[in-house]
Amino acid sequence: MNEPLKFKPFGIAALILLFAGWGGLYYIITQTLPYVWPRWGFFVLTLLALTGAFLPIIYLFHKRFPGEKTADANVIVRQAIWFGVYGATLAWLQLGRLVTVYVILALAGGLIAIEYFIRLREKSRWKPPAPEDE
Repeated sequence: MNEPLKFKPFGIAALILLFAGWGGLYYIITQTLPYVWPRWGFFVLTLLALTGAFLPIIYLFHKRFPGEKTADANVIVRQAIWFGVYGATLAWLQLGRLVTVYVILALAGGLIAIEYFIRLREKSRWKPPAPEDE
């Protein structure tokens, strides 16, 4: 069985992402005009801020509800990044007033399906441990 993951690396990464993301968003919203580069910066910083906010939450969910095989660090980080991508995409779609309940649900369903298929592929590539020679 896998060794349980420690929170310290996730906590440090989450703090860095939180400070960079939310601090940058505060700066962009209060100190810049909505030209092209600040707008792209807004989306990038939204991705960072939401990823940093969801990283500890995803870690705690995996800690509280472990599956047959404990999740690796790359799975936890990838799932936190999906939340950041989801929020930034919704913010981008809102510029054109395209966000509706159906768009919110379809985008969430699509990202959940992508993650499900990635996890299914990871599970199918699993190899049993080699027997130790005595």
